[in-house]
Amino acid sequence: MNKPLRRIAIFCGLLVFALLLRDNWIQYVQADELKDHTKNRRVLIARYSQPRGNIIVDGQPITGSAETNGTDFKYKRTYKNGPMWAPVTGYASQAYDANQIEKIEDGILTGNDDRLFFNRTIDMITGKKQKGGDVITTLNGKAQDAAFKGLGNKKGAVAALDPRTGKILALASTPSYDPSTIAGGSTKDEKAWNALKPTNDKDDPMLNRALRQTYPPGSTFKVVTAAAALENGKYGDIDGPTDSPLPWRLPLSTQDLPNEGNIPCKDASLRQALRYSCNTVFGKLGDDLGKDKMREQAEKFGFNKTVDTPVRAYASVYPEDMDRPGNAMSAIGQFDNRATPLQMAMVAAAVANDGKLMKPYMVDSLRAPNLNTVEQTDPEQMSQPLSSENAQKLQSMMETVVKEGTGTSAQIPGVTVGGKTGTAQHGVANSKNPYAWFISYAKGNDGSPVAVAVVIEGSDTLRGDIAGGKLAAPIAKSVMQAVLETERDK
Repeated sequence: MNKPLRRIAIFCGLLVFALLLRDNWIQYVQADELKDHTKNRRVLIARYSQPRGNIIVDGQPITGSAETNGTDFKYKRTYKNGPMWAPVTGYASQAYDANQIEKIEDGILTGNDDRLFFNRTIDMITGKKQKGGDVITTLNGKAQDAAFKGLGNKKGAVAALDPRTGKILALASTPSYDPSTIAGGSTKDEKAWNALKPTNDKDDPMLNRALRQTYPPGSTFKVVTAAAALENGKYGDIDGPTDSPLPWRLPLSTQDLPNEGNIPCKDASLRQALRYSCNTVFGKLGDDLGKDKMREQAEKFGFNKTVDTPVRAYASVYPEDMDRPGNAMSAIGQFDNRATPLQMAMVAAAVANDGKLMKPYMVDSLRAPNLNTVEQTDPEQMSQPLSSENAQKLQSMMETVVKEGTGTSAQIPGVTVGGKTGTAQHGVANSKNPYAWFISYAKGNDGSPVAVAVVIEGSDTLRGDIAGGKLAAPIAKSVMQAVLETERDK
């Protein structure tokens, strides 16, 4: 072969090699990027070409699919009692993608998950349309209804767990929204989407307050401080006197730490201090233990780390950088420590479960279209915040709070209930209405089937009437009753 032809052959070979290289680059390296590209409508058209699988509660779907007209997207998502279930489901929208369970388990719900390959192959061979699988939740419909109705027009949240397993039984947040209103791609859906933005609705109804909002925990945090005192051997006898003067001055300060009214807090026992919610006792306890031991105890309960349920819950915070006065104030839940409602439900659950904290989860299993189980969630221990002996001491203290302390409105006839109220300051110099908290658990025949945390962020209640025992405890009571009724019906 002469030299010019050889050069042409080499050049053509290089072109073919470059073509093959580019083709493989596009098909393999860029495949996911191109598949997920916002302008790739073929993928979106395929995604909405068949009904979506469902999210299941108590064996029944709380979602559905409906045909749409005037668009190349054939189906859109529908929701039953959308505002009540939005903190659980999230939304799936033709125009705005998806979030929460709808997003995390999208592969199962659309039928595109690799674990459904066999189902897709069978459907292709038999000529059937592709189907999505189902997400089976741990939620209790009656408990969710009680939580949502209890919150009503108040701004707040409820989280309820089964302490024995970590199953999430209720997850309510108000104000809420109906995901059905943004499921399509019409101008009506666009208008609804824009109305939900925080810039247009200061109440931010799309905020999942049960998982994604942290609050000063107020006196509910005294349960953590009591646990730290017991675990570190500061006190062993919950009915013996504590070294707690009255008044008690904040360290490195000229200010005394006040109590709420004229209550018997001088040298009060741990039981009485929790019953009356003595700031002086728990503030001094926090100072005596020091910030490192306090933070260590908080972290055993789950503070300072995110929790995937699988929807991610924001980390509750017990800061590292605090001076002595800040740590003492944090010990009563009123400085820079902050907690989600889920976190405070975890605190109550660990105490109720004899000191063992189970990892919270709300997806029990994933189910293929042929009803075979694709994945099953097994209960998993997250930590051991306190010994069984100390947990039982703390149970006794929390049960006194409900029997004859600040939490009497959570009493359930014939049922042992433990709890702790909290009223946390809000705004500069406590200028805004305080947050009302209540954490609790109820005992059944087989341990404690439910632990609850309720926070009321805002309501039309007069400022002087805002307290955890008045606002939050009755909601917790109704949720616990709903779970106990379900347990009895099993």
